[in-house]
Amino acid sequence: MEEQENQTVEARPDAKCKIAFVGSECYPFVKTGGLGDVMYALPRALISQNCDVRVFLPKYRCIPEKYREKMVYRGSFMMDLCQDGRSFFVGIMELVIDGVIYDFIENEEFFSWGNPYTDLYADIPKYSYFSKASLAAMNYLEWTPDVVHCHDWQAALVPIYLKTQFAPTPVGRAKSILTIHNLRFQGICGIPHMKYWTNIPGFVFDYPGMKQNADDANMMKGGLAFADCITTVSKTYAGEIQTGFYGERLDDHLRYHSGKLVGIVNGIDVEQWNSETDSLLPANYTAADAIEKKKANKLALQEKLGLEQDENKMVIGLISRLTNQKGLDLVNAIFGNIVDANTQIVVLGTGDHNYENSFRYYEGVHKGSVCAYISYNEALAHQIYAGSDALLVPSLFEPCGLTQLIAMRYGTIPIVRETGGLKDTVQPYNESTNEGNGFTFFDYDAGALFDAVCRTKDVYFKERDRWDEMVVRDMGVDVSWDKSAREYCDLYMKLKG
Repeated sequence: MEEQENQTVEARPDAKCKIAFVGSECYPFVKTGGLGDVMYALPRALISQNCDVRVFLPKYRCIPEKYREKMVYRGSFMMDLCQDGRSFFVGIMELVIDGVIYDFIENEEFFSWGNPYTDLYADIPKYSYFSKASLAAMNYLEWTPDVVHCHDWQAALVPIYLKTQFAPTPVGRAKSILTIHNLRFQGICGIPHMKYWTNIPGFVFDYPGMKQNADDANMMKGGLAFADCITTVSKTYAGEIQTGFYGERLDDHLRYHSGKLVGIVNGIDVEQWNSETDSLLPANYTAADAIEKKKANKLALQEKLGLEQDENKMVIGLISRLTNQKGLDLVNAIFGNIVDANTQIVVLGTGDHNYENSFRYYEGVHKGSVCAYISYNEALAHQIYAGSDALLVPSLFEPCGLTQLIAMRYGTIPIVRETGGLKDTVQPYNESTNEGNGFTFFDYDAGALFDAVCRTKDVYFKERDRWDEMVVRDMGVDVSWDKSAREYCDLYMKLKG
């Protein structure tokens, strides 16, 4: 990312619409998952769609000093928050990078922790404050967006505040979108705790709104009810979360609100993930020379990780959080059957100790054919994408998924389960027509995964010309944010009216 920091941003009277992003993390300031990537990449893509964009974030202590020292003070005020009238300081620190304005909400009491997320009981007050302070900051700055685009449970109170306490204020004219990145996390706590820290009117805590059961309030549930539009990060996931299996106990609520639910698949930053310019790769390449240059990257990866160096061996990569959600119980069940004299496996990630230990065990048993790198290493991730032949993504559920998009960008063939964004972005290889850009399976079953891996190997070892054609085809797939940004822009304009 080539950063042009704190340049002057001129007012844009010709902008199609004014969009405020509200979320709990954003690369490069703080990132724990895919939300951070979206909060970074989508606003940048919207700038090119002639939108006026501001991003509102907490000013965490963990934000790198090189960004903190360049922030500019834009003002401060006191804001009432709690049921008993308790008020809190709100500071606004601003940074401009590549045309996007980032407004950081400053409060030492809430954001002086080392990490963005602590425990849910403490995070409820923190993100109640942040949601309300973000809207109050918009009024203070006299900048009224057409649409406030909030993300996940940490910002799910924003649509509620807009239609209650902020309704008579300038920002109350804005429409709201709530994007679900991962429905598993919802911000649930006891009703008294939530009532105290939000001071939201009592009717919001009835069943159509935040009430989860007799005792609990659910921030995500309330946000979904009050938002003007709901989006999630793939069309398939939008359908899946309306079912009992994927709906995380909100499936009936989402079916009720299905008329305002839209799925728009994520993209990736194609500047950051570019095999032609990636400085972390031993050998850069394009689709024109990928077949040869990927061999050089494979040999370098094998040498780096202590694997037997042989460009003819198939290398399967797995870059993931090591958790059940990622389908690693299936991988664990068939791992010994995947590895053979012609197949190597590289694992990169951290997570549940049982998976960490399992992959370490397999590395010990299959020395020279398996590497379990139980850590996270950004440079190594790039090198695995470039040096692997295939990437394994067998998730139980995957709202969107980014690894399969990056893999295609680097000419590495994805092996995925047909769920969420994986289904939307990976078209299964059709042997009859020689079409498709990956290998897929549907049933969440170890045998189904093993069959998909075997089909992948068959094409790789027996029909290399077709494999090579797929590598080039994958590198030509548009995985950028451009298409998604156009879809979001159309949605904003529709809401704006």
